[in-house]
Amino acid sequence: MFSFGIGQAAGSFKNIAWGALLLFYYQQVVGIEAALVAAAIAISVVMDAVTDPIIGAWSDRIKTRWGRRHPMLLASTLPLAASFVLLFSPPEGMSNMGGFAWLTTFGILVRASFTFYDIPHMSLGAEMSKDYYQRSTLFAYCAFLSAITGSVATALINGYYFPTVEGLYDPGYLNPEGYPAMSRTFAVVMVAAILVCVAGTRKEIPFLRPTQERPRVHVWTLFAEIWEVLKNKSFRAVFLGLLLASLVFGVELAFYPFMGIHFWGFQTEQLFYLAYVGLFAFPVSFALTPVITRLIDKRLTVMLTLAASILALNVPICLRLLDVPWFPSNESPWVLVIFLTYASIAAVTSPIRNASTDSMLADVIDEHELDTGIRREGVVYAVRAFSMKATSALGTLVGGILLTLIDFPENVSRGDLSAEMTWNLGVILGPATSIFSLAAILFYLGYNINKRRHSEIMAELERREASA
Repeated sequence: MFSFGIGQAAGSFKNIAWGALLLFYYQQVVGIEAALVAAAIAISVVMDAVTDPIIGAWSDRIKTRWGRRHPMLLASTLPLAASFVLLFSPPEGMSNMGGFAWLTTFGILVRASFTFYDIPHMSLGAEMSKDYYQRSTLFAYCAFLSAITGSVATALINGYYFPTVEGLYDPGYLNPEGYPAMSRTFAVVMVAAILVCVAGTRKEIPFLRPTQERPRVHVWTLFAEIWEVLKNKSFRAVFLGLLLASLVFGVELAFYPFMGIHFWGFQTEQLFYLAYVGLFAFPVSFALTPVITRLIDKRLTVMLTLAASILALNVPICLRLLDVPWFPSNESPWVLVIFLTYASIAAVTSPIRNASTDSMLADVIDEHELDTGIRREGVVYAVRAFSMKATSALGTLVGGILLTLIDFPENVSRGDLSAEMTWNLGVILGPATSIFSLAAILFYLGYNINKRRHSEIMAELERREASA
């Protein structure tokens, strides 16, 4: 379980850098127009729509002595590392179109290489355990280690690679020299995480399900398989809920440096305290996940944790936007305390929610096999991966468009942003995005697999296998 979970470090380091720095780097440091940055990201999303289902369907069909998933995990390492380093190392003095072309090319390569790892990795998790509750524990390892390593990545960004340089780089994110150095370290971590995952889970290969005979991958078979999966009501509920929740997460991550620096007035060293939040919150989240899912089941766990995150984020932002007299100003040390408090609530609830949704999808795969006679882990997690990546990237895309619409200045130092522009940032990240989070909660109501239903599914599958 630990080896499987540590594989999420590859995604954590990639996602933190992509989501929190990419828009800021290309718009503020490289100097590319935000609309062009958004367009480049949009193109990479379109390519995801092609690569994700192909890779998912392919991973369901591979037959090797090392299983279906492990060869793909290994094959992803070098392309992912190389393209990630180049993404954050564009040549100096690039024009708008040159920067657009560079970002488009290596953005596509990073996302495609990561897909080659991510979908087989999550599919492997669905295969490793058949038990309803053990799956929650397995994916709790995944969510916990993802959160911890994401916290480490955030700490390295804020505390080591982009410190404030008074009179030169305030915020430290404006320092162009930090990005290539950061990308090299992150690439090494991603490769190491994948190798540990492969080495630690290889003994499971003999016990995984054999590859079922099925038609070769064609465009029409891909659409047919995705359509079969989408027919499942519970899958649609999780898919649409994830879609909207990921969109909000993408916007939040894209605006993270803008909000922390300009809305709350922090230096990058103060944002480093988020690492301490993770050290406290993520072990609590890891311990609570199997307990909560047993007490109130998976669907309600997802809905309540999402609601808690919405409240934690919106209350302080709305108090600031409304200019409530008793709410502390940015000069007060209590602002950092408030910021870390709502970050702690999000840090506790997010891994619980992620582990529960991944476990719910594994249960959906069993129900889908009961309905169709075919297991489609790769296709299910391909649709999941695309929905999360597309909406997360769409969040960055929307962020770039919004920055263009409000005419956000380039290379702006902390404290120099106008009050109107600061207010706009708060509205976007707070009340505006929460509409989508509330809609996600409503979609999760459509999920209908509980412990009793899953036991019935597994009993029937076992009877079929015994009679075959």
